[in-house]
Amino acid sequence: MTDDRRAPDPRTLHPRPDFPEQHQPHPGWTEPMEPRPDHGEDSYEGHGLLPDRATVVTGGDSGIGRAVCLAYAREGADVLFTYLPEEQDEARETARLVEEAGRKAVAVACDIRQEEQCRALIGRAADEFGRIDVLVNNAAFQMAQTEGIEAVTTEQFDRVMKTNLYGMFWLTKMALAHMHEGGCIINTTSVQAYKPSPPLLDYAMTKGAIVTFTQCMAQMLAPRGIRVNAVAPGPVWTPLIPATMPETAEFGKQAPLGRAAQPAEMAPAYVFLASSGAGFITGDIVNATGGTPLP
Repeated sequence: MTDDRRAPDPRTLHPRPDFPEQHQPHPGWTEPMEPRPDHGEDSYEGHGLLPDRATVVTGGDSGIGRAVCLAYAREGADVLFTYLPEEQDEARETARLVEEAGRKAVAVACDIRQEEQCRALIGRAADEFGRIDVLVNNAAFQMAQTEGIEAVTTEQFDRVMKTNLYGMFWLTKMALAHMHEGGCIINTTSVQAYKPSPPLLDYAMTKGAIVTFTQCMAQMLAPRGIRVNAVAPGPVWTPLIPATMPETAEFGKQAPLGRAAQPAEMAPAYVFLASSGAGFITGDIVNATGGTPLP
């Protein structure tokens, strides 16, 4: 006899590999993916944890970013999020989900590799909300190179560094002028910071730097009552995977739970870290790796 009160088996809660082999040009799109990523559209229930918070999420058009935008809205927050110009259709869907939750959605095309675009983004957030309560530095770029460091061009290296590090640095620095005590910053690092995969050399380098940045900023901003934390996902099924990885059929199989996470499974960590329930948590990394042991 099955007891329906039991929690579901985490190994089978979402699709397991093997998936159909699939590839897309960067930046990738949600709709063609099989299985389609789950952002919590039908499952995430809000509990008023972020009432009237003014939030900024980079890379909110799809993947983890979309899941965070959806969850924040259902928890009572207004959301300004960024997307690349070629991701406009994806951004419309994220905005729809936020507005469907009864909250304000502001979608801004922004290349965070450009300092002036970061400055304009923070200015737009201040104009729309009057303040910034939560900044989520989530946008990232990767491109796997299976042939080693020789295959990593200077152009690629520069794009990875500027997207993953420069943008985070500029946005954090600029947002502080509009962030008061009780505010928080949440960065997206990765299991790659601790267990780097050689084909993702440059990406893994940046994710290690994000851990250090998070821990240092937490100490710097604690006297101002601003918390800084990070989330370190393991393998997550997002459009970035078919757009940047040479093989997708077995993606996530290496995790002890035997599958990749869905974006919806990452969002609760970002909600918790932004909530008052995490008031004594700063300088920490929430690891969501599917069981991969980390130091």
